[in-house]
Amino acid sequence: MQLSAAGLDLIKGFEGFRSQPYTDVAGFLTIGYGHRIVPPESFPNGISQPQAVAMLSRDVAAAERAVARLVKVDLTQGQFDALVDFCFNLGAGRLASSTLLRCLNAGRCDAAAEQLLRWDLAGGEVNLGLKARRETELRLWKSGAQACQTAA
Repeated sequence: MQLSAAGLDLIKGFEGFRSQPYTDVAGFLTIGYGHRIVPPESFPNGISQPQAVAMLSRDVAAAERAVARLVKVDLTQGQFDALVDFCFNLGAGRLASSTLLRCLNAGRCDAAAEQLLRWDLAGGEVNLGLKARRETELRLWKSGAQACQTAA
């Protein structure tokens, strides 16, 4: 399964494009469409939008692989998109250790969906941007047909 156009639009909309490095709400040095800068990466002259799109494509592919590896139940496109955005934003490690994933893999789809809303903190405080993002993920999750059944 791959991220849909709606899922990509969600990521691009919440991240926005920045040609110069900036510090995100969690304190990480970031550039482009939410690409976390890690050594030895360096962008002293910034990046172009096509460069940012290429980075986004690689980062999304990594998030897609993480969701495919961690989730053991069938998903709808909306559920997959929501989880890819979650991984893109918070990292696969957060999904891997989450109650959200435990509920999901146990087939408790509604409980898993509600867990999305618990991930709205930055620096121990509710962040309105993260709250809006999680609510958007939840709407995407609930769109479309029912899934979240044990994969055959």
